[in-house]
Amino acid sequence: MTGHIVLLGDSIFDNAAYVGGAPDVVRQLRRRLPGDWRASLLAVDGAVVDSVQRQLGGVPADASLLVVSVGGNDALGEAHLLERRTGSVGEGLMILVEAQSRFARRYDAMLEAVAARGLPTAVCTIYDADFPPPEGQLIRAGLTLFNDVITRAAFARRLPLIDLRLICNEPSDYANPIEPSEQGGDKIAAAIARLAVERPAGQRSVVFAD
Repeated sequence: MTGHIVLLGDSIFDNAAYVGGAPDVVRQLRRRLPGDWRASLLAVDGAVVDSVQRQLGGVPADASLLVVSVGGNDALGEAHLLERRTGSVGEGLMILVEAQSRFARRYDAMLEAVAARGLPTAVCTIYDADFPPPEGQLIRAGLTLFNDVITRAAFARRLPLIDLRLICNEPSDYANPIEPSEQGGDKIAAAIARLAVERPAGQRSVVFAD
């Protein structure tokens, strides 16, 4: 079996600027794949969900698996909501629910565009990041709303899910609070390689967590 994996999304994959000359995710992935497999990087540092549709224009003709990791920058753009003063917990939750709804519309539109390519596809959750408490606890709580969108979108389409929250689970997996280190990138690459080689037959969701 041979294949060509294409990485779409943001700096979770395009992390070369953060690893000080060490291998980035796509180089680590190439080392982990069987010799007749290929991997291409179309993800761009700083990309948001809407950026993926533009990246799709570069998908090569021989692509056999698309892997999408995006949404963290969209969530970062809504982080200011955590500082907004409200009159009640319920009012605060409604503000976050509105942000979730905005994200869901964009994410669903993006996945529909990806699905239109007719290629096997997997998606990644947004990882927890490495902020200290109490900020980190608030951020992780807020990210659950965005990750709920991602997991629902994946499961509704019966797509495999790579859960980066469980994969990047140590401080050393991060080069800074929001970017994967060489170690974290290697864990991510290992999960993608496993998915590619062990890809389940048929249309069903499987969670890859290591």
